Amino acid sequence: MKKIAIIGGGAAGFFAALSAKEHFPSADVTIYEKSAKVLSKVKVSGGGRCNVTHACFDNKKLITYYPRGANYLRKSFEQFNTRSTIEWFKKRGVELETLSDNCIFPKSNSSQTIIDCFLSEARRLGIKQKLQTPINDIIQLEDDTFELVSTAENFKANAIIYTTGGQPKNNSLQWLTKFNHTLVEPVPSLFTFNMPNESIRTLMGIVVEETTTKVEGTKLEATGPLLITHWGMSGPSILKLSAFGARLLSEKNYDFYVLVNWLHKQKEPETKHILESTIQQHSDKKIGNLNPFGISTRLWHFLLEKSDISIDSKWKELQGKKANKLINTLLNDRYHVSGKTTFKEEFVTAGGIGLSDIDFNTMQSRKVKRLFFAGEVLDVDGVTGGFNFQAAWSTGWIAGKNVLSYRL
Repeated sequence: MKKIAIIGGGAAGFFAALSAKEHFPSADVTIYEKSAKVLSKVKVSGGGRCNVTHACFDNKKLITYYPRGANYLRKSFEQFNTRSTIEWFKKRGVELETLSDNCIFPKSNSSQTIIDCFLSEARRLGIKQKLQTPINDIIQLEDDTFELVSTAENFKANAIIYTTGGQPKNNSLQWLTKFNHTLVEPVPSLFTFNMPNESIRTLMGIVVEETTTKVEGTKLEATGPLLITHWGMSGPSILKLSAFGARLLSEKNYDFYVLVNWLHKQKEPETKHILESTIQQHSDKKIGNLNPFGISTRLWHFLLEKSDISIDSKWKELQGKKANKLINTLLNDRYHVSGKTTFKEEFVTAGGIGLSDIDFNTMQSRKVKRLFFAGEVLDVDGVTGGFNFQAAWSTGWIAGKNVLSYRL
């Protein structure tokens, strides 16, 4: 009986195990997990709801949501994409629903539904699990098998799918260097911006649904909702910046300025016209009581005060330099970022196994036959919205499909 070892009991690991057992039902498939629990990241993802994928069905557009690995993933999505994910869960009785932002969650609104599905499938297929079993080294034997070195005992395998997820450091992957694999140094990818010296933090909880954000002095730009937090700023617009700018912002030691257009993509002429029209129609009304831009009253008052405009002043008093300063604040608001906050258990990293070392048609290593990789252990990561899970499902499914039909 052929033995398949899945190293890592997370999203990619479980999906790879299920795929391997379905494609090779006579094989012995075992998941080796270093901790006492499997699927822990699935459990906490999406605030405990699990954003399983995203309603983007055009593969060319889908890859644009991946700051790293986009062109490689194109091959993966040709085999298993978002439609495939939806169909896979549907066949197993898991109802999904698409929200207004195109994020797809289980209809139960609970990540436990996804976990239960995986565990049930694993039991049905006879997949074994060895918990609290860290694999510290892998030795390639002369008989074309592998020896998995663990703390308590060693294990044999005919093929391996390595799916240990994103690593804050590459220490646990150093064994790969003996196989001449390239390791890309990991840095955080999805994180919020800390602004310890900015008073906008007093507005914590406010969400602006459409904004455009930029990192000053770079080409980094993102759009989407922005959330003001106790620490600074978060929300999809900020998280996109952090993902696409992961390496650059790391080089800056997370000390930079972010520019916010509170009116999304609105330009100066249009903003100036709205102000002039408001002055004409409401000249004697207080500026603080009449907001023509649809942002919250608290944020409107904050931006007025930041522009040195009293909320009790009248619209007819908004002229010249005052008007220009307000326009600049609305469209090009500047904040100092000093530090970051990552999503604890949900952390995502840029870095891992170099992608040129992997055949994305099969997910097999180009260096070592019968050694496969899937999930975030690769130098692949997506923005928030279900994209990281989709990469895990796709690469895991492909690795499982090919694990015993390898070529090199």
